[in-house]
Amino acid sequence: PTPISAHEVFDVPGKGRGLRATKEVWAGDVLFAEPSFAAVVFDSMAEQVCHNCFRRQPKLHRCGQCKFAQYCNRTCQRAAWEEHKLECAAVKAFGKVPNENIRLAARILWRLDKEGGVVSDTQLTSLDDLENHVSDMTEEDLKDLKIDIHNFLDYWPHNSRQHKVEEISHILGVINCNGFSMSDQRGLNAVGVGLFPNLCLVNHDCWPNCTVILNNGNQTAVNTLFHTQRRIELRALGKISVGEELMVAYVDFLNVSSERKRLLKQQYFFDCTCKHCTEHIKDDLMLAGKEVDGKKASEEEVKEVMEYSLKMLEKIDKARTEGNYHEVVKICRECLEKQEQVLADTHIYMLRVLSTASEVLAYLQFMEEAATYARKMVEGYMKLYHPNNAALGMGTMRAGVTHWQAGLIEVGHSMICKAYAILMVTHGPTHPITKDLEAMRTQTEMELRLFQQNEYVYHSMREAALKNQPMSLRAEPVVEGIKNLFRRK
Repeated sequence: PTPISAHEVFDVPGKGRGLRATKEVWAGDVLFAEPSFAAVVFDSMAEQVCHNCFRRQPKLHRCGQCKFAQYCNRTCQRAAWEEHKLECAAVKAFGKVPNENIRLAARILWRLDKEGGVVSDTQLTSLDDLENHVSDMTEEDLKDLKIDIHNFLDYWPHNSRQHKVEEISHILGVINCNGFSMSDQRGLNAVGVGLFPNLCLVNHDCWPNCTVILNNGNQTAVNTLFHTQRRIELRALGKISVGEELMVAYVDFLNVSSERKRLLKQQYFFDCTCKHCTEHIKDDLMLAGKEVDGKKASEEEVKEVMEYSLKMLEKIDKARTEGNYHEVVKICRECLEKQEQVLADTHIYMLRVLSTASEVLAYLQFMEEAATYARKMVEGYMKLYHPNNAALGMGTMRAGVTHWQAGLIEVGHSMICKAYAILMVTHGPTHPITKDLEAMRTQTEMELRLFQQNEYVYHSMREAALKNQPMSLRAEPVVEGIKNLFRRK
């Protein structure tokens, strides 16, 4: 990684503080790596994810004391003890488990009491100086905040240092607008929330020059010298010149500018003035009607199908949450049939349905149909996303794997190569996801050669391999991957 001196804090007119480059950096360079100040697993994930490394595991071992924390093994349990020790006693004494905001606030305050607000020489801001936006909160949010403070005070042990309500409310406010979504090792599901002080200094742009990636680290080696800690990395997406501000996207680009602005205002309390919003760049593509031989779909038709699509997307989400996957597929097929007549291949409503359809069909083992939809999705993504966008990389990887599993080895290999090139920039060569992808690339390359030499042999070997493959290999399709940098409540 680039040494820490590659960036500095400066005052951005009208925006507060920001970070800018003090050295020229190139695509894939790491501007900084930062371990969490504190992090916790979501309430909903507490039994599926290791509380130390945030990996999803089928078999976890429970902490014998509080019966709440769960770990991969003794190594993870030992590594987490320093952070879990006070929490363990507090949960036991409280008799129940408080929500994730309260658990995170408590971990932050215990660490502040022990080590102060700046815990390393590379930390660029104290927690006191971070924005809490409590004064901007809606009535509804303030009500939730008051309940959280009340429960926090009940949970906080008598023998720990007592804090004023203002301090507690400041920390909860900071978590509300700066809590970073922690993903599991596959990088597709948000499983927890953490606080990373330096990351809080990086401002937003809808078409940014940097990306943030979570590296779950590796605590599995027997020799602890080889352990790496869980950290985020700020990585450059392209060349950044000296003096240029470092920016990341707080929300996914696949929303029209007015919707992105609404989301940003609602959660981060600012009005986005980035170039892509002010000039409405790519909005036309995201809402475009279909054009066949110069003949465009009428505005009426497009509007009608869009309203229909919104209703269908709600139904899809509902069926998906209920685990009714065959119903999801049925609605998707019906919806796509209507959309394909009227909407362009870059229309975001169609891309959302294609994404869900391909994921759920692959889960149900309808590989060829899944591949068709995945391919259309990637073609749309490529016209909208920045060429080095992590979501484009992950989507292309998923589509490549689907084609490979459907026996469409040529397209599969080509997509896996494209995804690999993006992830080398967004995740870097040592990230576990990039390493998985590299192994797949080697495998598909070998299979492609075999296919080109003798298609018959390739197909018969494939049939044999598929017969031996256990069905349980595929993870259940989860609700939409992580699209927002910081989590929504």
